Amino acid sequence: MGAIERNGYIFEPEFSVISQNGAIHVSLNGQFIEEIKFDFSGKYPEHAKIEALVDKYCEEHNI
Repeated sequence: MGAIERNGYIFEPEFSVISQNGAIHVSLNGQFIEEIKFDFSGKYPEHAKIEALVDKYCEEHNI
């Protein structure tokens, strides 16, 4: 699962299968902005869930 780009913002997901949690690191122009934490179940987080978190973040921050 690679990085997602929206209007210059980069969203880079990372996750731990053992801990069943993850985070999406948000950056703009190479500068770290924020971390969006999430939980999941199974072997991997669903790509659709990560996309939904990114969409929600963009809506809330007018990106």
